[in-house]
Amino acid sequence: MATTKLDRKLVAETALRLLNEVGLEGLTLRAIAKELDVKAPALYWHFKNKQALLDEMATEMLRRMTAEFMGRTGGLTWDEALSLAMRGLRAHLLRYRDGAKVYSGTHFTDTSYAAPMEAHLRALVDGGFTPERAARAWFTAYGYTIGYVIEEQSMGPAPGEAPEEGYDLAARAERLAAYPLAARSGPVIFASADEGFELGLKAVVAGIGAVLRAPAGHSDE
Repeated sequence: MATTKLDRKLVAETALRLLNEVGLEGLTLRAIAKELDVKAPALYWHFKNKQALLDEMATEMLRRMTAEFMGRTGGLTWDEALSLAMRGLRAHLLRYRDGAKVYSGTHFTDTSYAAPMEAHLRALVDGGFTPERAARAWFTAYGYTIGYVIEEQSMGPAPGEAPEEGYDLAARAERLAAYPLAARSGPVIFASADEGFELGLKAVVAGIGAVLRAPAGHSDE
């Protein structure tokens, strides 16, 4: 049996490594315990169930993102800072198989999110948003990014797999031969993921600026 002392961080780090091998559905406390060379009940001292583990995994992902890029807004305009954060979020989630599914809908286990969130909200407020609309702007861009990556990872190959393991566009086009516009949409929707994300992000950020950014002298509801 392993002699390394178990703690929440070690278990979460091990789970994130194992995630690329087995995916979210295959990630069980029993599998993680085997990887750590301990008995499964040992993990229940730290996590009462799989959801509690996912919460800690998401928090560890955020800690890593914060160390790399999240919350860095100095010298950037609000739209530059927001776009940079969303690009970084996507890139980080793509490092893990089912990374966006793991990250979304979880509850952070500490306040690691507070400092970077405060920095981005401050950049938005300094850029002309009311505090309420700054929050809406952040969540709108965040929701776009999470949703995009969930779809991207669901359709594409897992990390380490060849590109041809992804969505079969030829078969899709054949099925939709009677619907030419729908058929032609395949490469736009299911391929060129990087280009698609950037175009969508540009549209979202432009929309945020047009709809949520307060005109001079305007106060929110």
